[in-house]
Amino acid sequence: MPPPPAARRYRGTPRNLACLARCLRDGELVAVPTETVYGLAANALDARACRKIFSAKGRPANDPLIVHIHALRDLALIAEPNAAALKLAKKFWPGPLTLVLPKKPVVPTVVSAGRRSVAVRMPAHPLFRRLLKLAGVPLAAPSANPFGYVSPTTATHVQQGLGRKIRHILDGGVARIGLESTIVDLRDPRRPRLLRPGAITRAELEHTLGCVVAWRRQAVTKATSAAQLSPGLLARHYSPKTPVVLHQKIVAAHTQPANEAWVFFAKPPGRRGRNVFWLDPQGGLRGAARRLFSTLRRLDDGRFQKIHVELARGAGLADAINDRLQRAAAR
Repeated sequence: MPPPPAARRYRGTPRNLACLARCLRDGELVAVPTETVYGLAANALDARACRKIFSAKGRPANDPLIVHIHALRDLALIAEPNAAALKLAKKFWPGPLTLVLPKKPVVPTVVSAGRRSVAVRMPAHPLFRRLLKLAGVPLAAPSANPFGYVSPTTATHVQQGLGRKIRHILDGGVARIGLESTIVDLRDPRRPRLLRPGAITRAELEHTLGCVVAWRRQAVTKATSAAQLSPGLLARHYSPKTPVVLHQKIVAAHTQPANEAWVFFAKPPGRRGRNVFWLDPQGGLRGAARRLFSTLRRLDDGRFQKIHVELARGAGLADAINDRLQRAAAR
């Protein structure tokens, strides 16, 4: 049998957005740009459509999906918000913040991995917001890549990973943030928990809520069959095929093996070889976050035997960068 046709890439014209909105209402999958990473979207209220996401990605059924909404009024249609959730939503939405709340029966069990909770966010990317409004339904959308691999931050990344398994890719340019959303468990508003760090920092959450937000880095083994509370909790995730080795600090003497890549956090001084890279010229956290996944992908295609990466220093966004690196390096 001939291979399936390659996915078509769409510019964000009114005509194309209307076409893709119809596709979503009809139960098809569409890869979409967000400000975090590219997602693989389906009608969140259509269990059959959502099962296609798991099939295309090779995603285990115990890993729930994030549901994306267009407006704050849509939150109460799929979840049971509380005062703490509304406070965070009014402060940070649209934006890279996901809230885990008790779900409404309208959300299919496949979306929540059988749990009584649902992860919800309101994205900020203008094209995705227009598509959500036109579709008229909430959209479930994990990252648009084979499960466990490095997340996609461009339409080309989606094409490379899922181009023969899906039909539609909405091209919205390079993801502005480059890391997945912050996830907060607010099922009990008196005890908020940070499940996954992201661009919205723990300090910002605590300042807005006026209370401590607990965080203990979670690492769930893939072998478990228990339903996860949210995405991004597996010990190994966001991983290139090439082994990743982490360093608190890389010194120039370590960069000798030409068949191993060395990724500094900031641009190193002095001579640089063809196997020397950096995440941000000045060591800025936002620039490093935006380039992290694209750098790992590029080096994974570079025939290196190992990828050495220098960890981010500091807190806040550094926590999110290091969380992704630690999961990428896990074996």
